[in-house]
Amino acid sequence: MSIASGLHGRHLTRRFVQLYVGLTLYGVSSALLVRSGLGLEPWGVLHQGLAEKTGLTIGVVSIIVGAVVLLLWVPIRQRPGLGTVSNVFVIGLAMDGTLALVPDVDGLAGQVPLLGLGIVLNGVATGLYIAARFGPGPRDGLMTGLHRLTGRSIRLVRTAIEVVVVATGFLLGGSVGVGTVLYALAIGPLAQFFLRRFAVPEEGSGSTVVAAATPEGAILRP
Repeated sequence: MSIASGLHGRHLTRRFVQLYVGLTLYGVSSALLVRSGLGLEPWGVLHQGLAEKTGLTIGVVSIIVGAVVLLLWVPIRQRPGLGTVSNVFVIGLAMDGTLALVPDVDGLAGQVPLLGLGIVLNGVATGLYIAARFGPGPRDGLMTGLHRLTGRSIRLVRTAIEVVVVATGFLLGGSVGVGTVLYALAIGPLAQFFLRRFAVPEEGSGSTVVAAATPEGAILRP
């Protein structure tokens, strides 16, 4: 898939709206997880740890990490789509914007609902932008590229990447907690549920494509 591919068809406007609403909501949901203080999604742990060490905002770190990961696509011959490039910038900007508006929350009475809202909203966001079919995010493209290159299973490659990411982020000061575990358990079923709700009909047929999802948005067909 190239950046220009998929930019046609009678559902194009709907797909554009889903892509950018989904990416924006993903950034919002990630910011809510930060404000809950109960643990972040795996890549969020790394972003927060790097932000702590560099003094940059977590959204800017997310953009930089996404760009670096995208560069790693070159040697493994992955081709980005519009959604891939948009993912790098939109999520980070939305995250910083939300963090500027939503204050810190003290006490479990506020933290737990914020965590729950962040996880559910992340599932909604994932369903929206994956169903738009403009390409996977840079981190999932790395995963699928390594899967193809090494012949190892998606599960093994993804697990290895996320263990390294979480461990590195934790050592840098990122937040690992009950929210990290709940996110890992809930995001798959939530994403699959909302993928079905937001699936866009294929051109030339009345059918819809429902992809198997990973948290960051890879389109992984059986």
